[in-house]
Amino acid sequence: MSTRPVGRRTVLCGAALSGAAGLGLAGLTACSGTGGERAPATPTAPVDLGPADAVPVGGSRLYREQRLVVSRPAEGEFKAFGAVCTHAGCVLTSVERLEGDCSCHGSRFDTTTGEVLAGPANAPLPEVPVRVEGGRLVAGPGA
Repeated sequence: MSTRPVGRRTVLCGAALSGAAGLGLAGLTACSGTGGERAPATPTAPVDLGPADAVPVGGSRLYREQRLVVSRPAEGEFKAFGAVCTHAGCVLTSVERLEGDCSCHGSRFDTTTGEVLAGPANAPLPEVPVRVEGGRLVAGPGA
């Protein structure tokens, strides 16, 4: 057994991790930009998002677990984008009408184009194919 003293950094990191354990480590690592493998920013296979009517006309809906945001600018028109902020990799936290917010650093995105409305992000959200199939939204490759 080593008798080497524990460093300040080790103590601080341990305290941060133990405090974050009850909140889930996902929040701690979402913006880290280092270490570990990140999930892809967009789906690698088709994803069933549920009823198309769940996205209001003139609004958007965030599918946080699927890391997607879908807007419905007009009846019968849907646009989907990856919901991973292009600044530091955080998943968007909310949408209001046709704007998506990332609370990690304040970036805002247009959910009909993916374009950045406010930084620090400087790259748009990646577009994801989306279609309505049997009244349900399907997003991702092959959609």
